Amino acid sequence: MKISNILSRRNRILLRELVITDFKLRYQGSVLGYLWSLLKPLMLFAILYIVFVHFLRFGSDIEHFPVYLLLGVVMWSFFVEATSQGMQAIVSRGDLIRKINFPKYIIVISGTLSALINLLLNLIVVFIFVVVNGVDLNWSALLVPINILELYVFSLAIAFLLAALYVKYRDISHIWEIFLQGAFYATPILYPISMVAVQSEFAAKALLLNPVAQVIQDARYNLISHQTVTVWSYIDKTWVQLVPIVSIVLIAVLAGWYFKKTQKYFAENV
Repeated sequence: MKISNILSRRNRILLRELVITDFKLRYQGSVLGYLWSLLKPLMLFAILYIVFVHFLRFGSDIEHFPVYLLLGVVMWSFFVEATSQGMQAIVSRGDLIRKINFPKYIIVISGTLSALINLLLNLIVVFIFVVVNGVDLNWSALLVPINILELYVFSLAIAFLLAALYVKYRDISHIWEIFLQGAFYATPILYPISMVAVQSEFAAKALLLNPVAQVIQDARYNLISHQTVTVWSYIDKTWVQLVPIVSIVLIAVLAGWYFKKTQKYFAENV
């Protein structure tokens, strides 16, 4: 899977058409259409805010916690959407795979790019919340695109691995759904990491080694408040700080290898 091949004119045209088609089909027949890409994370945010912030008083010691929570929800929603869409991409395009010979990885990339577009639209809403809540922006906000890129690379790697597995093992979708439900609460999205640290400093550090948690906390630090706990500020040892980054690289290599190894069997299994 060479970058030059992905960027070839033929593949770029195919990728563009797949992304456009995916967008049209996803909201076809719905009254609100594309607005659902904005409404779903906002509705989840509203429910979490009412229950955990208004009633349970989570995050009372965190500055601009509503924005803090919204950014976490939006980034997590992207991870869920990108990996879930990417996982089912090969099977859902089975007819196309059987009829046309083209790079199969284009299909997985198209699924994750659709999710990325939704993320960028939702980040506009986040930025509006940032302005309304009077968050003081500084130069570190310019680093948020790097955080988004890191999250996208990780999501794409997971999507490639799941897509290859899902072709042969359809139970993967149910397993992944259950895993995501548990991972949501194991990631500091609706609670600050300081709440965990009060009970166990080791557990707090372990949670930050999750690549998604690391990216979300870094984005919060860069966009909302430099008081946000990150893996870089909370963990002393450099080699431990690098665990999330190294994990992403290793998963990407594994996913690329497994996808390349199994793609020749896709047509007969979908």
